[in-house]
Amino acid sequence: MAESRYLHGFHAVGAKLRQDPEAIFEIFVANQRADARAKDLIARAELAGVRVMPVDSARLDGMTGTHRHQGVVARIDARQRALKVADVLEGLVEPALLLVLDGVTDPHNLGACLRVADGAGAHAVIAPKDRAVGLNATAMKVASGAADTVPYITVTNLARTLRELQDAGIWCIGAAGETDKSLYAIDQRGPVAWALGAEGDGLRRLTRETCDELAKIPMYGEVESLNVSVASGVCLFEARRQRVPV
Repeated sequence: MAESRYLHGFHAVGAKLRQDPEAIFEIFVANQRADARAKDLIARAELAGVRVMPVDSARLDGMTGTHRHQGVVARIDARQRALKVADVLEGLVEPALLLVLDGVTDPHNLGACLRVADGAGAHAVIAPKDRAVGLNATAMKVASGAADTVPYITVTNLARTLRELQDAGIWCIGAAGETDKSLYAIDQRGPVAWALGAEGDGLRRLTRETCDELAKIPMYGEVESLNVSVASGVCLFEARRQRVPV
């Protein structure tokens, strides 16, 4: 039998059902939930061929070790399916919003970046296979569920991936503190990929050169830079702000 683990909450289970239904073995729903949100999830699961089982809340408590499961738990394949950028782009119904991490080696930073990406509605986080931390247990814990809702894609050649994004019509912006252009001066209503490097080192030379343009987060105090997860939040939420109808 394949190794499995539990995923809980409507947001996390719904995202998994939308992005990777083949990885779901079964979904458990509290038998007292008969509201529209639960009915919609059950209908989508059945449409995808995923078995849904009504159970009592106490059983869900035991599966997850918490009462905060919202009455829905999925048993999923613990193995991470290798996603490609094309898998994410082909299913989008709005302009792409992507986060590219170059050289982030701290799992706490990666987890925080995933959490920020989820909050901003980013469609994926992309990182190189080498010189990066990878999605380990610490990163997943810090992500607080976002590792299951935001696709995390690792690539062999980051510069080549950026060029592929550009070919797909996505504007690639590199965060760089020494440039003169502010991120607030960039129109981010179209497809955008933000590339950020690790705190201190920043973007690698080839990554910087491949980006369509560089932009900075204006700093008004004494510190010169922000933690990469904080910087990711500033960049992604500015893109999201521009896309919200006034």
